Amino acid sequence: MATLGDIGVSALINIITAFVFLLAFALLRIQPINDRVYFPKWYIDGGRNSPRGSRNFVGKYVNLNILTYLTFLNWMPAALKMSEAEIISHAGFDSAVFLRIYTLGLKIFFPIAIVALVVLIPVNVSSGTLFFLRKELVVSDIDKLSISNVSPESIRFFVHIGLEYLFTLWICFMLYKEYDNVAQMRMNFLASQRRRAEQFTVLVRNVPHVSGRSTSDTVDQFFHKNHPEHYLSHQAIYNANKFAKLAKKRARLQNWLDYNLLKFERHPDKRPTRKVGCFGLCGSRVDSIEYYKQQIRDLDARMALERQKIIKDSKEILPVAFVSFNTRWGAAVCAQTQQSKNPTLWLSNWAPEPRDVYWKNLAIPFVSLSIRKLVISLSVFALVFFYMIPIAFVQSLANLEGLERVAPFLRPVIELKFVKSFLQGFLPGLALKIFLYILPTVLMIMSKIEGHVAVSMLERRAAAKYYYFMLVNVFLGSIVTGTAFEQLDSFIHQSPTQIPRTIGVSIPMKATFFITYIMVDGWAGIASEILRLKPLVIFHLKNLFIVKTDRDREKAMDPGSVEFPETLPSLQLYFLLGIVYAVVTPILLPFILVFFAFAYLVYRHQIINVYNQQYESVGAFWPHVHSRIIASLLISQLLLLGLLSTKKAANSTPLLVALPILTLFFHKYCKNRFEPAFRKYPLEEAMDRDTLEKSTEPDMNVKAFLADAYLHPIFRSFEEEELAEVKVEKQKSPVHDDSSVSELSSPSPPHRVDDLHHTQSPPHYIYHPQSPPHFVYPPHPSHHYAYTYDP
Repeated sequence: MATLGDIGVSALINIITAFVFLLAFALLRIQPINDRVYFPKWYIDGGRNSPRGSRNFVGKYVNLNILTYLTFLNWMPAALKMSEAEIISHAGFDSAVFLRIYTLGLKIFFPIAIVALVVLIPVNVSSGTLFFLRKELVVSDIDKLSISNVSPESIRFFVHIGLEYLFTLWICFMLYKEYDNVAQMRMNFLASQRRRAEQFTVLVRNVPHVSGRSTSDTVDQFFHKNHPEHYLSHQAIYNANKFAKLAKKRARLQNWLDYNLLKFERHPDKRPTRKVGCFGLCGSRVDSIEYYKQQIRDLDARMALERQKIIKDSKEILPVAFVSFNTRWGAAVCAQTQQSKNPTLWLSNWAPEPRDVYWKNLAIPFVSLSIRKLVISLSVFALVFFYMIPIAFVQSLANLEGLERVAPFLRPVIELKFVKSFLQGFLPGLALKIFLYILPTVLMIMSKIEGHVAVSMLERRAAAKYYYFMLVNVFLGSIVTGTAFEQLDSFIHQSPTQIPRTIGVSIPMKATFFITYIMVDGWAGIASEILRLKPLVIFHLKNLFIVKTDRDREKAMDPGSVEFPETLPSLQLYFLLGIVYAVVTPILLPFILVFFAFAYLVYRHQIINVYNQQYESVGAFWPHVHSRIIASLLISQLLLLGLLSTKKAANSTPLLVALPILTLFFHKYCKNRFEPAFRKYPLEEAMDRDTLEKSTEPDMNVKAFLADAYLHPIFRSFEEEELAEVKVEKQKSPVHDDSSVSELSSPSPPHRVDDLHHTQSPPHYIYHPQSPPHFVYPPHPSHHYAYTYDP
C-alpha cells in the first residue's frame, strides 16, 4: 500500500511532468511555425494571419523577439479575460456551459474541503483503531486520516453522518442553482438567436410504404392533410453510399491535380510527370496534369450515371424526410406530438441543426434500431467485464504488500526503495490511464452502430457508456479488486463471516490509489492537453509529406472540438470521487480542487484559441451532468451506509436511511422543473418569435431560406464549387466551352420518383474538368432532395 512517501514521490513526478509540459507549451506556442497548431480557432474565424509572411527565412520558423520569451506565461491571465458572454459569441453556448462544470466543481468542493479537513481529520486521527489492527490488515499513514481509523460502535460516527447531511444539502443547493442558471441561459440564447433552419424543421422517420405512391408523395399528402396551414415542404433522403465513395475519390484526385498545376506554375519550364503503375512506383511515365484530368473526366462520368441511378431508382429513397414548416409554432406542434394512430409510424422529432446531422445513420432501417441497441448493450456489458482483467492487474501493482505475503520471492526486487515508491505511487495511475486510452474511440463506434442521427446524440451516448464503464471498472472495480489484493492474506486466513468487516475497513484505504490516479490524469494529463503534442507532430508530418495545397493545410490544421465523450465522463468521475471520499477520506479533496482549478484554466484557453465546435446543442448535455452528480450522491450515501453497518454503528446508521430517499425526491423535482427546457420548445415562445418576426420582416421568404438547408454536405460543397468556377445559374442554359466544358444530356429527374413520364423542365449536366456533374432544373414547389449513405 502506498505510504505518504510514495504519494510524495508520485506528486513530485507529476508536478515536474506538468511543469515540463507547461514550459514546453509556453515556448512552442510563440514560434511562428507552430502558430496554426496553437491558435487554429482564430485562423478559422478569420481573426488571425500567419506571422510567417513578413519575416526573413529564420524568422519564419523561430521567434527572434527576446521580449516574448520573458512573458511566455501571459497565456494564463489572457485565458481569464474573456467574459462568459464573449465566450458564447466566440465559441458557442456548449463551450460556455462545459466550462461551468469546472466552476461548479470548485463551488461544491472548496467549502466541503475546508469543513472536512478541519472537522473530520481530527476526529479520525484521534481514534487510533488501525494501530491495533496493523497485524491483521495492510495499512498506511494516510489510512489513519480516514473513517477506517474510527473504532466500531463509536459515537464519533454521528459527526460523519451529520456532515454527510450537510454536504448533501450544499451539493443539492448548488446543483439546483446551477440547473436554474443554465436553463435560463439556454432559453435566453434560443430567444436571441437569429432565424435557424432547425427551428422550422422536423425529422420524420419510419414513413409507411403506400402502394402506388412514392415516399415523397406519401409525406406530402400526409402533412398537407394533417398540418394544412403550416406545412411548407420536405426533403426526401436518398441512399447515396456508392456515390459518397466516388465523391471522396474525386476529391483526392482533384487535390493531386491542384498540386501538379501549382507545381507547374512555379516551374513552367518542366511539366510534372508520374508513373502509372502501383502507387506511382512502376510503369510508364506520363504527364501528371493530363493524367489526373483524364482520371477526373472518367470519374465524373461514373458519378453522373450513379446520381441518375439514385434518383430514378425508387428503392434508393429512404422512409425518412426533413419536413419544414412556415412557422416555429407549426414545427413545435409536429415535433412534440404523436402523428399517427400507430405509435411506431410517422415518428417526429426536432431535426438536428444541419452541422449536427450524422448522415450515414439516416439510411439505417428503423426496424433494425431496436436490434442494434440490444446488441450494443450486450457488447458494452461484455466489454466492461473484459476490462476487469487489466483493472485487476493495475490494482496488483498498487498493493504490493498483499502480494509479498503470498509471493515472498518477489520481495528483494519490490523492497528497493525507489522501485517500490515508483510502483505504488506513480505506475498504477499511469497504467490505468493507458488502458483507458482507446476506450472512447471504441465506445463512439458502438454508438454509431446504434443508429443515432445527430453527432451530439452520438457523443452523449458514448459519454454515457464511458461513464458506466468508469463507474463499474475504475471506481467499483478498483475498490473490489484492490481490496482483494490488499487484504489477500487476511482473506485467506480468516473465517468467511469476517470478510465483510475487512472490506468495510478497507474501502477507505483505496483513497491512496485514487490520489495517484488524480495526479496522473488530472494534473499531468491536463498539462499534456494544452501542450497538444500529438496534433503538433501530426500537423508538421502532414505539412512535410501530405500538404500540397491551401485546402490540405486547412485540413491539417483542423483542431476538432472538445472531446465530450471522454471529458464529460472523466469529469463525472472526479465528482464521484470527491463526493464519496469527502466524509470517508477527506485528504483526497485538495487533489480534486487542484484538478478543477487547473483544468478550468487549461480548457478556457483551449476553447478560446484552439477548439472549433462542430455543432451547437445549446447545452443539451447538462441534464446528464446533473443526473450523474445526483448518482454520485446516492452512491456515496449507500457506501457510507454499508461502511457504518460493518462498524456496528447500530445507533447512528439508521439516520442515513432517509438521505437517499430525500435525494431522489430532489432529483425528481429538478427533473420535472428544469429538464423540459432542454427537451421541448414552448409553444408560447414559438408563437412570440413568429409574431415578432412577421412584424419586423413581413416579406420574409421562409421557403427560400430552407430550400437547401438540409442538402447533403457532399452535394452542397460540389454545388458551391461549380458556382464559383463555371458560374452556372439554375434554370438557365448550359455553358459551352470547347476547351474545357462538354455537355451531357439526360432525362430530368422527376419530382415523383414512381412517375417517370411526368417530368419537369429538362435539366442539364454541366461538365467541367475540375468539378463534378451538376444538375440544373427548376425545383418542385414542395419537394427537395437530400442524400445520405448507408454505413
